[in-house]
Order: sequence, then C-alpha cells, then structure tokens
Amino acid sequence: MKITAKTPFYHVYPLGLCGAPAHNHQGQPVPRLRQLASWIPHWRELGIGGLYLGPVFESHSHGYDTTDFSRIDPRLGSQADLQLLARQLADAGISLVLDGVFHHVGRGFFAFADVLAHGKASVYCDWFELDFETRSPLGDRFAYACWEGHQSLVKLNLANPALRTYLFEAISQWITLYQIRGLRLDVAYALPKDFLRALAAHCRSLDPDFWLLGEVIHGDYQGWLGPDLLDAVTNYECFKGLWSSHRDHNYFEIAWSLNRLFGPEGNCQHQALYNFADNHDVDRVASQVANPGQLYPLYQLLYTMPGLPSIYYGSEVAITGQRTPQDDTVLRPALPWDTFAAHLPHPLTRHLRQLAALRAELPVLAQGDYRQVLVASEQFGFARSLGDSSCLSLVNMRDQPVKVCLQDLPHPGHYRDLLNPGQTFE
Repeated sequence: MKITAKTPFYHVYPLGLCGAPAHNHQGQPVPRLRQLASWIPHWRELGIGGLYLGPVFESHSHGYDTTDFSRIDPRLGSQADLQLLARQLADAGISLVLDGVFHHVGRGFFAFADVLAHGKASVYCDWFELDFETRSPLGDRFAYACWEGHQSLVKLNLANPALRTYLFEAISQWITLYQIRGLRLDVAYALPKDFLRALAAHCRSLDPDFWLLGEVIHGDYQGWLGPDLLDAVTNYECFKGLWSSHRDHNYFEIAWSLNRLFGPEGNCQHQALYNFADNHDVDRVASQVANPGQLYPLYQLLYTMPGLPSIYYGSEVAITGQRTPQDDTVLRPALPWDTFAAHLPHPLTRHLRQLAALRAELPVLAQGDYRQVLVASEQFGFARSLGDSSCLSLVNMRDQPVKVCLQDLPHPGHYRDLLNPGQTFE
C-alpha cells in the first residue's frame, strides 16, 4: 500500500481519542488502542488510505516527551495491541504512519536519566547538549538545550553516531513489528538535514517506498523535499489560508498561497504536500470559520488542491474546540466510537465521501497541474489539468448562486458538474 498523492489521510491523536490519563504513572498496560478497530469501517467509507497515528511510545505526558522508543505507552496498551491494529489496518487497505519524535526526549529517557545520576561520568553525555558550568532552571547540576525553552523536552545531539544508531534501530523495529509505511517527523524544521538524509537512506534501505512527512511550519517547503530527504511537509501556509479566507470572506488569501506554491511559477509544483484543515496543535476548523456552511467549500478546496488531504478525528462531523493560553487539551478530546457515531449520518461526512470518491476516480486531482481561473472576495476557482483531462474546482461563499466569468481555461468547452450529476456548463 504505497502512499502517493492519491492517498487521503486520517489523523488520530491516540492519547486523546482513546481517553488516556494525562500522565503516565507506569501502571499495567490498558489496551485502549483496541478502541480504534471500531473506527476502521468509517475510515473505509471516507476513502481513507493512510492513518497518521500520533505518539504511541512511552512518555510521561502528551506523547512528545518520549521515555522509551521501544515500549508502547501503557496508557494505550502493549506491543500486541499495536500489532493487532496494524494487521486490521492492513486488511482494510490503510497504510499506518507513526509519529517519529527525534528532536527531543523526556527527562525520563534512559540516557538522560543516566546523565542526571552520573553527571560528567555518564557515557551518554554526548547524546545531549550539556553545560556543566551552570545549573538548569529545574536545579540540575548542569544546563541543557531543550525545545523552545521547555525543560521537559530535552534536545538530542543528532550528530552523535551512537545516538543515530539507537534511533535507526528503533525505526527498524517499528517497521518489522508494526508494518509501518511511513513516519511523520515531529519538529522536522529543527532537524539537521544531514540527519534527515541519513534517516531517509536508512528507512528506504528497508522499504524503497517508505514515506517521510516533516512538520515544517514556515519558510521554503521545497528545501525539505527530495529523493534523499522528505516526501512531503505539513502545508501550514494553506492551512491558515483555508479557514481565514472563509472567515474573512477573502478568497484572495488562499488564492495567493496556492499560486505561490503550485501555480505556473510555484516553488512546490508537482510536490504532494500534506494538506489539513486542523490538527492536534491548532483550533478546530469548525471553530475558525464564520458559520458551519463554510466548511463545505473549505473541504472542497482541501480535496481538490494539489497534495494529500487529511482529516483530523472528529472534524468530519464539525466538532469544535479552541485552545486557551492555559489549556489546549480541548483540541484532543476523548471520543469513544459510540459518542462519535451518534453524530452520523452527517451531511459533512457525506460531502467528504463524495470528494474522496472523486479523488479516487480522477487522476487529475492527484497529479494535475494547477491554474487559477477565478478569484473574487467570495468566489474562487482553479483548474487541475493532466494531459487531455481537466477538472474545475469552483466555490461560492454566498448564500445564492452567482454568475462568473472564468479565465484561462485549459480546455474550453462543456464541463460536467461532478457534485450534481446531470448538470453541464460551457
């Protein structure tokens, strides 16, 4: 099940969806991962081809403070539980992608615990960036580099050969045990490119089709992509444009981003970026738009623009959630299947199924060129073209129909309305 530009993704933050406690108290494994089996038929109905499963390895709290790269977090279950899920996903034709958190670890990580215990005498000192001339803000006998000032997230020295060997052996184990087809690399924007090249070479030596997605927020996305680097990066530029263009009634914003990335002179032409409307770090898209009706054109754009579309769990039924300066757990709620299923059938879910079916049917939506044909404050449209085939994606934010004039059509003539069969335009 090779991951390609045709692969729609579903994103689950398992510690949240499965209702795990906020902190790991090292108890016996509780098989919460098994809850996800109930979701698989729903994912298949949505046309999902890839599951991005957030952090599953042992950590102290949110999953990104890893303490053991080889042990499943007991709040989620055991190795056997993830193996069972992996088999169930494979049987359903869904590729499994896990979070790879290699920029930092938690303070309970065995090598850092050894440094805390033995100081300069620890054989693991060079796995981190340490300063024994001063103390840490937590009172440790040394200071250390961490992620964005968070002392609970200890930065790794990825230039260390022994550390690289340890991490690459962990990845090999994940591929063998869980048949993963890819990794989403947390904080990829802060990972050294020589490390990324070595990681990519290692993964592709085990699976030539192994897919690497990097979390990149700002800057030049193209610089992170290539056969020796990443296959995709998170498209935060269009993420922001998708919701704010609708909330502000200003399609010029998303039009500018799409042209910059994918237009005739775009710097990411023919690159399959990872597109999303929300995720575990940002407010739910249903809380960002001006009204629920705007979700329909928004998701149409998500599914028809270049790249891979991704749905964050629960957003297909328009659940809401906004972080506060003190708390962001509302973005990652517990969502038992029975609670979620009470929202079904839902008109937005039906819309997403229809869009997924079009992506599966029309290669042009995965591989076609991008060309803008219309932009106004409340109307927007673009063409995707591949050989003799073309598809128009047109959206209107108003409550009533409008007449528009399209420019620079790749194939002038008759067009069929694929969302409303039987209608044609010219």
